[in-house]
Amino acid sequence: MVLCMNKMLKKALTAAAILGVLAGCASEEDTIIMAPVPQVDSEFTPKSEWSASVGDGVSNYFSKLSPEYAYDKVFVASREGIVKALSPENGSTLWQQDLEQNVPARLSGGITAGYSQIFIGSENGQVIALNEETGEVNWRVDVEGEVLAAPATESNLVIVHTATGMLIALDQATGDTKWTISTEVPSLTLRGNSAPVTVSGGVFWGTANGRLAAAIAERGQLIWQQPIGTPQGATEIDRLVDVDASPLVLGSTLYIVGYNGQLTAIDLRSGKSVWKRKYSSSTDLASDGGRLFVVTDKDYLVAVDARSGTELWSNEQLEHRLLTAPALIDGYVVVGDSEGYLHWLDRDTGEFVAQQQINSSGFAVAPINVPDGYIAVTRNGDVKKLSITK
Repeated sequence: MVLCMNKMLKKALTAAAILGVLAGCASEEDTIIMAPVPQVDSEFTPKSEWSASVGDGVSNYFSKLSPEYAYDKVFVASREGIVKALSPENGSTLWQQDLEQNVPARLSGGITAGYSQIFIGSENGQVIALNEETGEVNWRVDVEGEVLAAPATESNLVIVHTATGMLIALDQATGDTKWTISTEVPSLTLRGNSAPVTVSGGVFWGTANGRLAAAIAERGQLIWQQPIGTPQGATEIDRLVDVDASPLVLGSTLYIVGYNGQLTAIDLRSGKSVWKRKYSSSTDLASDGGRLFVVTDKDYLVAVDARSGTELWSNEQLEHRLLTAPALIDGYVVVGDSEGYLHWLDRDTGEFVAQQQINSSGFAVAPINVPDGYIAVTRNGDVKKLSITK
């Protein structure tokens, strides 16, 4: 599968970015080639526990609608506005809500659970709260800018990061705006935003101008900003430094990675960097406590020691396969790709241990853990609970 690098990047900047073959590349230097599917002798085969569906999923759009497991339910959503609560035991529909009104719902940011509700944002600049038990819409409010990342919850607030660079805190019960923080957005950015993370009364998020920001969640007071990437290069695309990954907190250390930036460890108390390593990524990190797992902008999967930043291993065999963020399932590192494969790697060595094609429509988000298995949602809306049998 041949992709044009510059056009792939420009496509990712548009509102309706669609995956696929990009024809008409200007020159051989502009092209990149998706790595073939690695040949893997699988050590295990997943067992299908149940299957369900949620509309047409996100199709080929950017929408990052990761499923959520909370309140003994699996919550899933489609870009067109279908939201479902499913039984984790058998996949039966416990409730269903259609959020489409006079225009397409264009759901994109979520799902987040909290305060006996679930919260979802949209490309229409809306944040919606639903009762977790019934699916009833508790409130729906307009905010400034598209909501492309999952909200966070803290101090009876729902905190969303919008594409206009606004961090907005909403009252969890009413949706009323409590405070806003504005950060600079360059004229050209990647499609996507960093999901905020809350820890001990603080909120942390990446910005489009290459920084990690920290604020006091209760009153929206900006504490500090730490540069993760510095614009370099002759063209606007070369100078992109978006921090679209969500921060990851382990103990008193926060980890963040930026596009054309660095993987950085930051001490939460001082806001100062502990170490920095040169990696470029726009996807979320995963960790087993001692190691960080990173999918780079070239779709290399890398393991880094969390204490020192030392690279432990790198697997380059999935290059340009448009991987999801990494996840840890049953002790393995797993990523999905654009052709619907789940790739399982040994977290100690980075070697492949198993591989399955779940659905040819591909994956936009990584699988999540649930009791006695994991949930995988494909781009066309198939929802599957699987478990590992060895």
